[in-house]
Amino acid sequence: MTRHAVLPVVLAAAFLGGCSAAHHAPRAHARPRARQKLTVRTLGRLPAPVQLPAAAPLPGGRVLVLGGLSAADTSLDQILELREGRAGALGHLPMALHDAAAAAIGSSVYLFGGGESAGSSAGIVLVGATGEATTVGRLPAAASDVGAATIGGTAYVVGGYTGVQPLRSVVAWRPGSRPRTAATLPQPLRYAAVAAVGGRLLVAGGTSGSALTAAIVSVDPAAGRAGRVGSLPTAVTHAAGASLGGSLYVVGGRRSLLGRPTRTVLGVDPVSGRTWVAGRLPYALSDVAAVAQGSRILVLGGRDAAGRARDEVLALEPRR
Repeated sequence: MTRHAVLPVVLAAAFLGGCSAAHHAPRAHARPRARQKLTVRTLGRLPAPVQLPAAAPLPGGRVLVLGGLSAADTSLDQILELREGRAGALGHLPMALHDAAAAAIGSSVYLFGGGESAGSSAGIVLVGATGEATTVGRLPAAASDVGAATIGGTAYVVGGYTGVQPLRSVVAWRPGSRPRTAATLPQPLRYAAVAAVGGRLLVAGGTSGSALTAAIVSVDPAAGRAGRVGSLPTAVTHAAGASLGGSLYVVGGRRSLLGRPTRTVLGVDPVSGRTWVAGRLPYALSDVAAVAQGSRILVLGGRDAAGRARDEVLALEPRR
């Protein structure tokens, strides 16, 4: 889906509705560090502005930035390699895509779904360390507007949009295996902030397509359960999620379906669901990619309040 195509849909379930086991909040594991604050600095620039890219880290401090929308709102097939704020072309995807999600498994990155000229894609694309890209599988349904994170050697693809309806699924996939549904979200969800924290997936904000949500959902894929653990201060969509120091960080996002981006970086305690303002971006941004790299979070590209795609690489680092 492009940023302009937002189709009304009917909610299939409410976060607070029902009492099934799938809606009970699973217990989280280790406690995070106490309310870490983050500072921000500009680390570098991408070769050109991009919004809605996918990104994932590789060993050796490398990050791959995949696809996205250009400043002219056209889908991109680019594979960029980022090292210490310096980015350069590495290869090309099999097709131009945006609104996809990426996850690292071992020394490879996998790209899931995305929007293309013909609609949503079901492809699972292996992107090697030297930029070669090969389609190695298919999701159960075509899906753009997805989130993804890795736990162990398994990637989990969260929510999304088929081109007709939003999805409630959390799909598990390992290289060499068939994808399977690991859990079901309390409601259909697109454009959520997603990260793996302490062996669980945390899913914050997002939209059904017609309404934003402030819900924070914890997914226990081993038990096949998902449940609400808290709420963001305000509903937000098109934000990015990253895990650092045992907490989820929700970076930027929109406060309405088509705009009102925010500078706020929120921290989320995975145990209590409580939130705090962890930092401020230098300007309001949505549609960024966020990647945890060592002791920092890299924020890549995005769309500002004037509707312009950005090329900055920002580093969010713990305040000392």
